[in-house]
Amino acid sequence: MLTQLLRSSNFSWLYRYKLYHIPFWVAYHYAWWAVTVGSAWEAAHNILFSPYTIKFSFYVTFQAIGVYFNLYFLIPRFLEKGRYAVYISWLLLTIICTAACIAGGYYVNAWWSELSFQELFGMEPDQYLYFFKNNALPSTAASMTLAMSIKLTKNWIQSRQREQLLEKEKLETELKFLRSQFHPHFLFNTINSIFVLIHKNPDMASEALAKFSDLLRYQLYECNEAEISLRQELTYLENFIELEKLRHDNEDLEVQVQLEIPPSNELTIVPFVLISFIENAFKHVSQSKAQPNWIKIKLWLEGLQLHASISNSIAPNTQRIPEEHTDHGLGLQQVRRRLNLLYQETHELHIRQSVFAFQVDLQLRLHEAPLTSSPALAADLITR
Repeated sequence: MLTQLLRSSNFSWLYRYKLYHIPFWVAYHYAWWAVTVGSAWEAAHNILFSPYTIKFSFYVTFQAIGVYFNLYFLIPRFLEKGRYAVYISWLLLTIICTAACIAGGYYVNAWWSELSFQELFGMEPDQYLYFFKNNALPSTAASMTLAMSIKLTKNWIQSRQREQLLEKEKLETELKFLRSQFHPHFLFNTINSIFVLIHKNPDMASEALAKFSDLLRYQLYECNEAEISLRQELTYLENFIELEKLRHDNEDLEVQVQLEIPPSNELTIVPFVLISFIENAFKHVSQSKAQPNWIKIKLWLEGLQLHASISNSIAPNTQRIPEEHTDHGLGLQQVRRRLNLLYQETHELHIRQSVFAFQVDLQLRLHEAPLTSSPALAADLITR
């Protein structure tokens, strides 16, 4: 907010020349003086109403000059280009020169105030090295370290923000691609299954076609928000599972689905977080005649916590499934990245593979749906 105000037309000159930093340096040196003398009031009095004002101004001015010379000249020219030895040499020279100028401020202070050095500082004028080593040099090194810490921390935060923004944009691109496409095998097999059903069981074919239509509508139109209602996502998953069961109708496959979600919940979820795991289960389920072939899908809620357990049988000699296995190009590795970015510390994902089974356990902390989060979500809530 403050930065935006300073960047406005009325204050652009204040931002351009970094003049808003002056209060910081005044407050910084005032705080050190107050700590040294043990009294905030006495420190303020000494700065404003005593001959020590000149000495104080030397600290503020020359340390600010030294700090900005380091931040805006030495760091970009040497440190950021990997010329560490040259940078350290210049930094030490800058600190020494800055401290030397500040130590000279004690003598300027005495000359300006027309008081003797002994009266002002309780020492003889030949104690230049004392003021340099015990006062000016440690103070300059401390202010330089503080400024560098702030600058480097700010650069690191900005770098992380840029990386996260690029990562988010990449994931959004992948998600848009996922929304706009179905896997050709899924499309072909589903349409072929419905075509066969038309002659065998027209009612079941009609129902399957309606589910397929809902699936398409959801993927193309209803999931364009950052988060959608959990009920919409579950309906999509149910339709997908039913169509997959239809495709595997002639196979010896047992599919168990438990969705223990209250129909009146008003929670939201990022779309397509769960579908990759379910796709994986149907794609890699065992097809052996010598062992049971099964898929178990269970979803349940505990408060705002969504639990998902998805497992499938695999052939005993199956090698470990690689992470980049799913058909939409959004494999387990990509799903992990989406979860780490969108749910950060509010999710847990565990993937295990044994001799006979592959299992995924996922926990997500969902959000409560705002009343006006999106037209689609609002309409969905109204029709409940």
